[in-house]
Amino acid sequence: MRAAEEAAFARGVSADVLMEEAGEGIARSIQRFFPRPGKCVVFAGKGHNAGDAFVAARRLAQAGWKIEPRLAYPEEELVSLTSEKLLALRAISQNTSGSGPTILLDGLLGVGAKPPLREPIRSLCRELNARRDEGEVVGIDLPSGLDGDSGAADDDCVIADFTITIGFAKSGVVADAALDFVGRLKVIPLQELRWRDSSSQEELAIPEALRGLLPRRKYSAYKNQFGRVGILAGSRGFTGAALMCSLGALRAGAGLVELFVPEEIYEIVATAAAPEVMVKPVVNYEKLLAEKIDVWAIGPGLGQSRTDEVTRLIRDAKQPVVVDADGLNILSEKISILLEVAGPRLLTPHPGEMERLFPIEKKSRADWATKFCEKYEATLLLKGSRTIVAERGRALSYNTTGTPGMATGGMGDVLTGVCGGLLGQKLSPNDAARLGAWLCGRAAEVAISTGSVSEESLLPTDVLAHLGAAFGELREF
Repeated sequence: MRAAEEAAFARGVSADVLMEEAGEGIARSIQRFFPRPGKCVVFAGKGHNAGDAFVAARRLAQAGWKIEPRLAYPEEELVSLTSEKLLALRAISQNTSGSGPTILLDGLLGVGAKPPLREPIRSLCRELNARRDEGEVVGIDLPSGLDGDSGAADDDCVIADFTITIGFAKSGVVADAALDFVGRLKVIPLQELRWRDSSSQEELAIPEALRGLLPRRKYSAYKNQFGRVGILAGSRGFTGAALMCSLGALRAGAGLVELFVPEEIYEIVATAAAPEVMVKPVVNYEKLLAEKIDVWAIGPGLGQSRTDEVTRLIRDAKQPVVVDADGLNILSEKISILLEVAGPRLLTPHPGEMERLFPIEKKSRADWATKFCEKYEATLLLKGSRTIVAERGRALSYNTTGTPGMATGGMGDVLTGVCGGLLGQKLSPNDAARLGAWLCGRAAEVAISTGSVSEESLLPTDVLAHLGAAFGELREF
């Protein structure tokens, strides 16, 4: 970030231009997450981070938001450019009081600051955290009190619900220890900051990087161009997993979806499945390898009664295979088959399943995923807050979307179907994993932002219902 800024200044780009661009991006992001104008309390330090916050607040005021500055220092101590932005904010008349949410905007410290916190910033951080019940906390660049390199946090570090990081993500915001301080992560690329580090081993899955993965369909398109996805899922008492997985594949754009279920639950599933899904009973698992399928998704609610046959399918299918849930549990008993699979494999474990697959001593989730892919030539989607996608020879990718409301059964079944549907449209396993995680996370956010559900009441079916909006937003960014 510092190198990119210095290069921009050397080209004649002013700090004022960067600050205006950053502030506009912050305001735009806040409005996307919170469409109705409300109140924004601006906690401001004296540096350029506060200047970014004042520019954002000015833009929000122009859109009907009520602004309440909360300064850590006397105005005469602000750096000159930040002081100018505060004066420009005050020049905006505020005749309306929005009825929307309250936003607590953290513009106290920027990327140059390191813990420990000092007064008067420490007291303002404590006040901000004490007021969290009033609304949503939005950090600028990183939450004040967080180390941008390591992710270590001061005892009074701001606890943000959203962090809008400017230009490029700082490594500290994706550290495991920083998750509960950073919250939802949004990156604002700045047009004037041009920097590419080809040696980087980590990246963020953001719309700017993902939108080109699914080109617009030709007008002459037909279903066979978008994949025949075969799903092997479900067992007695676990029919819902199979149904949600099949709907995920459909909503992700698969051309055809065939759901293969054990014979004993066929009638139940066939009655409950979406009419677009072709439900087929499995009598002989050996014959599945001969099915005309482009992509397999194996595991949701499958049970472990046919382990040898399922193992053989995971190993011998020449098509791409997404392996989840009981497919992973079966695989964990014979993990060595990943060294001899006939085609690409995408594994989507949650931490418990990952522990069974690869029980090693690890420093972090990133280290865990990296070591797994060093040993096995598969794409790994390690679920959880800030989902990680790893693959040998590719940069480690961190997802940026999602909400704690997704911590409920069935979300992984939807994700497996979505990844299968994307693979059917000829995305690579890595691209399907990154895009699938982003889409499901964003769909959950959209479902909550509409006001029809909360974090507590969010269901996998709500994610399914809002996948279309997530696809639409991806193309809008």
